[in-house]
Amino acid sequence: MRITPTWAALGLATLATGLMVGSPATADPGADRADALEALADNPSAARASDGQAFTVRSTTKDADGTTHARIDRTYRGLEVVGGDLVVHQDASGTLEGVSQSLLTKLNLGVKPGVSSSSAERKSLSAQASKAITDLKLLDAAELVIDAAGATPRLAWRTLAGGLQANGTPSRLATYVDAKTGSVIRQEQQIVNVEGTGKTLYSGSVPINVSGSNGSYTLTDPVHGNAKVTDMGNKEDSFLCTLLSIGCSNGSTITSADTVFGNGSNSDRQTAAADALYGHAETFDYFKNVHGRNGIFGNGTAAPSRVHYGNKYVNAFWDGEKMTYGDGDGVDFGPLVSLDVSGHEMSHGVTENTAGLTYSGESGGLNEATSDIFGTMVEFHAGNSVDQGDYYIGEQFDLKNHEGFRRMDKPSADGASQDCWTSGTKNLDVHYSSGVGNHFFYLLAEGSGAKTIGGKSHSSPTCNNSTIAGIGRDKAAKIWFRALTTYFTSGTTYAQARVGTLSAAKDLYGTGSTEYAAVAAAWSAVSVN
Repeated sequence: MRITPTWAALGLATLATGLMVGSPATADPGADRADALEALADNPSAARASDGQAFTVRSTTKDADGTTHARIDRTYRGLEVVGGDLVVHQDASGTLEGVSQSLLTKLNLGVKPGVSSSSAERKSLSAQASKAITDLKLLDAAELVIDAAGATPRLAWRTLAGGLQANGTPSRLATYVDAKTGSVIRQEQQIVNVEGTGKTLYSGSVPINVSGSNGSYTLTDPVHGNAKVTDMGNKEDSFLCTLLSIGCSNGSTITSADTVFGNGSNSDRQTAAADALYGHAETFDYFKNVHGRNGIFGNGTAAPSRVHYGNKYVNAFWDGEKMTYGDGDGVDFGPLVSLDVSGHEMSHGVTENTAGLTYSGESGGLNEATSDIFGTMVEFHAGNSVDQGDYYIGEQFDLKNHEGFRRMDKPSADGASQDCWTSGTKNLDVHYSSGVGNHFFYLLAEGSGAKTIGGKSHSSPTCNNSTIAGIGRDKAAKIWFRALTTYFTSGTTYAQARVGTLSAAKDLYGTGSTEYAAVAAAWSAVSVN
């Protein structure tokens, strides 16, 4: 039993917790598994069986009419048979209907290698280096297998090594070395990556990574933790899903016959999905390349994204596991899949998996400010000429004013957010109390006064009438990230955030540095003393 994390939404104070009480019961597949193995025992020739072979059922599925399909793995004299897997099909009465397999002949070969495992490992790494794979590292020790992927089964050593391909894509390459002769039989790249194009709503035509081949592609990015975008079909989560995490939908897989997704407008449902995948990749790269954090969770995995959520839903949210984007109302707001919002939502995940700032009171304001800060930094880091970096949040989908939900240079411009801290800050909605943190960051990065950034006008007064000189957004972001990951805790207040960011500035630049003094001055400029 677990409690799911608090939802963090872009524009609304959505607070929800779900209680996981268990999964729906499923039928015991044991009988189907036993039936499949019995069918093979009764019909050994159907599986091209021979002495020394054994079979293990991996999974079973059952059609509505009772027909079963058992996916089975094969071993030979205790060794895995690569390419020896099969599917056994039986009708409702258990009668064998057929076997699907790629093995062409019965297995009849010796299993004593003539080449050592260490020799095979050296041969494998040498072969990979010749393919321009860099940063090579053996992931597993060589394993003896039967390689039946070709016309003639062979005893082979299989090695798995990691590294980087020439274009920066991760490599996880399996190499099969003939265990009798030492020759390389074949290599198999297990990072399946296809360079595609996303014709987005807000960022123009951009490169994206997709998965698939031969006329069937999906919006799954293997380069960035296997990020996947699905279409919710304008449906919302059910009450039971929201409350108990039961019966939740992940939407439909988005497919294409080619590697181009979207057409740049809402007439194609894939367009907003392309924005979401692009936004995820840019956010992933920002945190990894700038802050050394390997994805939201810090372990290289990605969180999925859902687009086309609800009917005219003007919001986007992070629920502890995934990002979800609404289409907007079509009048004032379009789909909420802009680059800064993608960065905003995924940054909630980074906060949750580091400081864990509680989503209420001043810590909730800091939580929202963190997402606005890093969402903005993702926008700058992407360097997209169509969607230039600025300090406006969501201006791309603001169809009328093009100012978005919030401004970091002058938060009060939205009519509700605070420029300066007061004793009542803790009582505000977190999207409005975030103004204090946003204003601090803007002043620290850019300084006070009027200027144009990213084609947008910015004007940032101070609460104490001081003049602030900025230290640059990159330094400001590094200070905030270190404070978030090293000094902030779940209940950090603004006063404590001042202490935490000063500690971070001290760590990075020293107590006598310009950066340290600028942090202190910027907090005082928003009345956090």
